[in-house]
Amino acid sequence: MPAPVIAARGLVKSYRSKGRPDFVAVDGLSFEVAPGESFGLLGPNGAGKSTTMKMVGAVSARTGGELSILGLDPDRYGPEIRSRLGVVPQQDTLDGELNVRENLYIYGRYFGLPAKVCKQKAEELLAFAQLEDKASSKVDQLSGGMKRRLTIARGLINDPRILLLDEPTTGLDPQARHVLWDRLFRLKEQGTTLVLTTHYMDEAEQLCDRLAVVDKGRIMAEGTPASLIREHSSREVLEVRFGSAHNKDAAERMKGIGDRVDELPDRVLVYAQDGEAALEQVAARDLHPITSLVRRSSLEDVFLRLTGRSLIE
Repeated sequence: MPAPVIAARGLVKSYRSKGRPDFVAVDGLSFEVAPGESFGLLGPNGAGKSTTMKMVGAVSARTGGELSILGLDPDRYGPEIRSRLGVVPQQDTLDGELNVRENLYIYGRYFGLPAKVCKQKAEELLAFAQLEDKASSKVDQLSGGMKRRLTIARGLINDPRILLLDEPTTGLDPQARHVLWDRLFRLKEQGTTLVLTTHYMDEAEQLCDRLAVVDKGRIMAEGTPASLIREHSSREVLEVRFGSAHNKDAAERMKGIGDRVDELPDRVLVYAQDGEAALEQVAARDLHPITSLVRRSSLEDVFLRLTGRSLIE
């Protein structure tokens, strides 16, 4: 097996606050990422995902544990590591004074690339990001999806070994998200190692070969999306709504149906191998939901099982 490009052992990041106990943002994470793999950190806002990405990106020193990036310690070899990484931050940091092509060219010069190479790479990346017709446009004239594609293209200017993507599609409409996914699929096919954070379960299922479910700075479970669903959820889920004032009572009366019953503020979930059969049992108990839906289990259900709350809370 090839050596991992990222290896973390008991990784810790804490912040000191005067007069208060230390705030532990990352609490003993251990994981490895293989070359060419697409690895995801899935969890809600505040789970410690972005903090982990900053340590992996060699821009934030760890408080404890071990971390190796491309075989190097980021606390000692930060510049060398950063020169081999591509970074797509959560917030776009494009230069509004420059046009699209210039954003790529100038960023390449930051890495010390020759002007001729920067020009060639800029044209290649404009095509990759499907932005050739916007090459002379100012950044402010781009849509949100175009800005994210440009940010990803910019992160590839130095031919990185690893591309770090922090919440790459937050705030985008569904069409823009799917266009961006297509660009990332192409990178995977080319063998680029992707490490991304997200709180979108469909994004994790689409893009990640393997992922870690993170909550409160800790890994709750790790594996492929399919294996996590098999291990921590049922084959199907029945969603029923009785109205916010009646869900609690209905959930009590539904106990024993399926493998598990969970009450959420807006609905009741029944985890079962056969969702339609579970719905028949609900009706047999003289319960009449306002709406009902049978669907396949998802990573959202895995997270709910592991933490007792929704990813989007």
